[in-house]
Amino acid sequence: MPKGYVVARAKVTDATKWAAYAAKASDAMKIYGGTPIVRGGQMTVAEGEGRARNIVIEFADFASAKSYVGSPEYAEARKLREGAGELDIVVVEGV
Repeated sequence: MPKGYVVARAKVTDATKWAAYAAKASDAMKIYGGTPIVRGGQMTVAEGEGRARNIVIEFADFASAKSYVGSPEYAEARKLREGAGELDIVVVEGV
């Protein structure tokens, strides 16, 4: 069965709020079996638009990744992120 991935790219404008969001989101991620593969770090834009912060979280399968982003636990984290920056998130199935 292919793994599932949550892929996000972010622009943080309020580091304090973002840190509270990230802590809560990490707690939720653990509940749904997520493992961070990429969390920030060095990056370079090779083509198109990029954002300074990139995140990839691996899950056992696509359904688990979808469950995480749709969970009440993650919704609580998302509330903490309001006004802290911009974030694009996609859930994708691995190969």
